[in-house]
Amino acid sequence: MATVDVRTRTGAASGQAELDDAVFGITPNLAVLHQVVTAQLAAARRGTHSTLTRAEVRGGGKKPWRQKGTGRARHGSTRSPQWQGGGVAAGPKPRSYRQKTPKKMVQLALRSALSDRASDGRVIVVDSWDFPAPKTREARAALEALGVEGRALIVIDRDDDVAYLSFRNLSEAHPILAAELNAYDILCSDWVVFTRATLPGEQT
Repeated sequence: MATVDVRTRTGAASGQAELDDAVFGITPNLAVLHQVVTAQLAAARRGTHSTLTRAEVRGGGKKPWRQKGTGRARHGSTRSPQWQGGGVAAGPKPRSYRQKTPKKMVQLALRSALSDRASDGRVIVVDSWDFPAPKTREARAALEALGVEGRALIVIDRDDDVAYLSFRNLSEAHPILAAELNAYDILCSDWVVFTRATLPGEQT
């Protein structure tokens, strides 16, 4: 079982924590990762696109010209799809893009993403975010002290409102609740920063 140094927000050593091999030590399943991330992005689509069919376009109630004898093609409405200003044939309508993803597949994708970051040494564990008050300046200083460069996913406890308010204005930090941790946000981040309270399967 791999271990990781636990540090304070100032970068000082504060012991060690063991990373559960079942969460941080598996071989990433790329196929499952792809399917779960695709499903998550699809579920985020609003699906409110809509076009008008020939039945919904205004006008076109009168036959443009008589059926026979004009030498032109027969038409019954100026709102059929081939006419300018006509309805759209087989156009998009409001729909849901959600995909059904098995719970075990979502969990495997999460473990795969965490294992990928752990194998690259991109998992940091902090003893706690003991900010006395919400301060974006102190949150940025904490990330610098921890050696975080690039985008960081900050996994915080539900009751840690001060930490959330401190990190939320930083463009390079994305605070997220431990219960909302997901594979997509992990893969979009260069670093994953836990506290002892939010570390999955934490063992000291």
